[in-house]
Amino acid sequence: MFDAVRPSSHALLQDPAFVAALRLCGQTPIVLPDGTVILKRRFFGVPVLMLPRAMPTDDLAAQLSDTGLQRLPLILSPEQAWQGCEAIRLHRPQSTAQVDLRPPEAQRRAALHPKWRNQLRKAEAGPLKVSQTLMPADPDHTVLRLDAAQAQVRRYAHWPAPLTAAFAKAAPDQTHLFIASLGPQPVAHMLFLSHGGRASYHIGHTTTRGKAACAHNLLLWRAFYDLARIGIETVDLGLLNPRTAGLNRFKLRSGARKVQTGGTWLRWRPWG
Repeated sequence: MFDAVRPSSHALLQDPAFVAALRLCGQTPIVLPDGTVILKRRFFGVPVLMLPRAMPTDDLAAQLSDTGLQRLPLILSPEQAWQGCEAIRLHRPQSTAQVDLRPPEAQRRAALHPKWRNQLRKAEAGPLKVSQTLMPADPDHTVLRLDAAQAQVRRYAHWPAPLTAAFAKAAPDQTHLFIASLGPQPVAHMLFLSHGGRASYHIGHTTTRGKAACAHNLLLWRAFYDLARIGIETVDLGLLNPRTAGLNRFKLRSGARKVQTGGTWLRWRPWG
């Protein structure tokens, strides 16, 4: 719905559908004249601006000044390496796993790690059936309830269910839900959100039966295929967390490459 508004390469948190979802949840993101999305939060009562997953433009200070925001603290988290001018580094760069979908399918299959490829073959030869659908705009949907329960157990950050549901309401065509079933029983799922020429892995879950059948290998491979068919060039599989070595291996063995972010920075000009 919104993909044509922005250039083809931008992060999920810079997409108009994300802005619309926030507004549906009662939040008030700031959109600068060039389309850059700024979030406003309070830390210990102090208003703070956040520029998520975007490279600061040369005229960012001028745009903030035009909107009367130039004196507020600004936290920047650029997607790529960046040397902050008049900014203090808060956190070192991290690595994300990204898959290039532009090569032909045969070339991408050949790039898979042998163990990952064997697991995929096992899943393809087995009884798993994969279906794709849009994500319903229901904050109580089974997929979102499973994600909330899993996040609580594993203690990872995730979107609140109402925000994901709001995204689905604002831009249903940018949601891509893949479900693996054994007979009539769903055993695994993966949800992707697209933004321009890119897509991001959002949430996923598998059961014991799904894991034994290598369902997530099949779902991810099927997602690559279907997303490539609609013009998606890159899939972001998320951060590589040192505490989740097994998950990191799964991502990188799927053909992903490590891409370093620009870290987190603070810029504050209280006197303008």
